[in-house]
Amino acid sequence: MDIFEKLAKRMGPIGQHQKWSHGYFSFPKLEGEIAPHMNFRGKEHLVWSLNNYLGLANHPEVRAADAKGAEEFGMAYPMGARMMSGNSNYHEQLEQELAAFVGKPDAFLLNFGYQGMVSIIDSLVDRNDVIVYDGESHACIIDGLRLHMGKRFVYQHNDMDSARKQLERATKLVEQTGGGILVITEGVFGMSGAQGKLKELVALKNDFKFRLLIDDAHGFGTMGPTGAGTHEEQNCIEGVDVYFGTFAKSMAGIGAFVASSVEITNFFRYNMRSQTFAKALPMPMVVGLLKRLDLLKNSPELREKLWTIATTLQNGLKERGFDIGITNTMVTPVFLKGELLEATALTMDLRENYSIFCSIVVYPVIPKGLIELRLIPTAMHTLEDVQRTLDAFSEVSEKLQNGYYKENQFAME
Repeated sequence: MDIFEKLAKRMGPIGQHQKWSHGYFSFPKLEGEIAPHMNFRGKEHLVWSLNNYLGLANHPEVRAADAKGAEEFGMAYPMGARMMSGNSNYHEQLEQELAAFVGKPDAFLLNFGYQGMVSIIDSLVDRNDVIVYDGESHACIIDGLRLHMGKRFVYQHNDMDSARKQLERATKLVEQTGGGILVITEGVFGMSGAQGKLKELVALKNDFKFRLLIDDAHGFGTMGPTGAGTHEEQNCIEGVDVYFGTFAKSMAGIGAFVASSVEITNFFRYNMRSQTFAKALPMPMVVGLLKRLDLLKNSPELREKLWTIATTLQNGLKERGFDIGITNTMVTPVFLKGELLEATALTMDLRENYSIFCSIVVYPVIPKGLIELRLIPTAMHTLEDVQRTLDAFSEVSEKLQNGYYKENQFAME
């Protein structure tokens, strides 16, 4: 069979719906200034789908720093990969400040978050090593695991008894291979909002020999007394051996970083292929990230506002009888019972008649018969935004229970 013919017939679980979903459910266009209120298909909507946790995307100091960096350096500088010709004092300053903030001796900048986690895993382990990982790990972790040529064992989500059993299996295996064990989890699971059980995993080091890598994309800047991350929130900074954070969430930028000991961070600098053979982060982004990090560290009111909005939203949902799962972070899932067509009709009703834009999650990401509406609170939302959303959700939930969305489908223009 021709490769193209095969792919055309097998578009994948999401791509199979692209003919009717493109531009509305998939690849929608939000236009205007990045804010809680943006335009969708020519109409202003209240938006709960942007990971702009601290509202830094359009912060005037950030905009000024971005513009200054572009004016002084242009978008091309520095030219080349960091190892060859693309290094700068600004890149190194950002690494030093990030390392100090998250409580690690050193850090290394990465061009992208997703690719970064894939490359961290690829760099850390060889065929003799065993990986033990959480069953609800993000796709970037799963893709990193696919590159691993050794064994990997999955434990049930946040289940420490299951983790212990997999560590026992891994320990027996590395006794034969001579390798080591790497445990991987997330600081904040982006779909459910649950924190990874970092402290409990660190405690397992008393019984097993392994290193712990956490993906804290959603926790960096939002969790902990200073915003340093979920490992700070759980008071186990020392027990986390490799810390990964992205700039795409609380920092409202592009790129990521990995922080660890000086020795391991230098290993990454000289062995992470995705960075060795890739152009360095552009200087305007680096200069802007320094300003973002400064605001993140020195503007606690932004994080306080985020949590005020998140807590008010979540408490309001629970008071109205909504199932928000086990979230103990700002990520706010709302679980409803319904099928795919009901999910699409409900979402369209929210957008077309209530002007509320939020992400929809259905099977195969979650079990059949469930609908997840995923809300991302930010420091820029208001209590009025929360009240409006609570009222709208109460109305659409009642419609769903009464079978309205089975009988009424909405046509996209």
